[in-house]
Amino acid sequence: MLPPLVHRTSAGSPALHYVEGPVAGPTLLLLHGLIRNGTDWESLLPKLVQNWHVIAVDQRGHGKSERVANTYHVRDYVRDAVEFVRTHCATPVTVFGHSLGAMVALGLAVECGDKIARVVLEDPPFHTMGQRIGETPFHAQFAGMQSVARSDFDDLEQLTAALAQIELPQGNGVVRLGDLRDRPSLRYLAECLRQADPEIFTPVVSGEWLAEFDHESLWSRVRCPVLLLQADPAAGGMFTDSDVSLARTRLAACQHVDFPGVGHQIHRTLPEKFGALLDQFSSRGN
Repeated sequence: MLPPLVHRTSAGSPALHYVEGPVAGPTLLLLHGLIRNGTDWESLLPKLVQNWHVIAVDQRGHGKSERVANTYHVRDYVRDAVEFVRTHCATPVTVFGHSLGAMVALGLAVECGDKIARVVLEDPPFHTMGQRIGETPFHAQFAGMQSVARSDFDDLEQLTAALAQIELPQGNGVVRLGDLRDRPSLRYLAECLRQADPEIFTPVVSGEWLAEFDHESLWSRVRCPVLLLQADPAAGGMFTDSDVSLARTRLAACQHVDFPGVGHQIHRTLPEKFGALLDQFSSRGN
């Protein structure tokens, strides 16, 4: 049975909603990806709360956290996370970030290096969702999601159906998002979308999401151990081979694991394997 989790709201602006588990070990900070929120970790929590002091944050504009107009660049999320760690986290902190959260975790490892024990970066998108996003199907995906988020649909099933109809370029034709995602995953996306500020997509679609966030210069400044988890690009993964190669070249202490045939949501697709990797990684010395 899952121990009781406490819902809290951080002080300051933006006010961030977060869920905190009992102190069963060192602090584990969970940072979700774009659109999603702290509920993304529900399948992992029963195991994680046994050995960690788990804190799962809704990032700005997501879930129950405060919306802040025109400030949804990666640098803005990093600024929030830095303040949150300095104010709310007992150290040392292990940070696990997925997608957007992985990029934020990288920024944290640099900005709060004295407080971060290790970081796990799951399929960070970097250039896939940076200036070159227009060359990928993700541009149509996120533009379509923003359009749905701005709609007048209040009903969850209507939102789910609208997400399924988003058209993505594939080869010389198009494919619907509903052809690539099953109904439960689309319904969960709709739930998250209903709680998110539609403007979180604006810098993504414009190609400006990574403005003033130069990840290439950050790798060499990280001093804690890093676990890189790479999904399969053919299955929707976003962490490119070139970005992985750069990271492995510049990081002082790095472990890399790839997942052939597994898409962007590694922790939801293979929760048991992820849990085992986290245990193995965290048991190593700094």
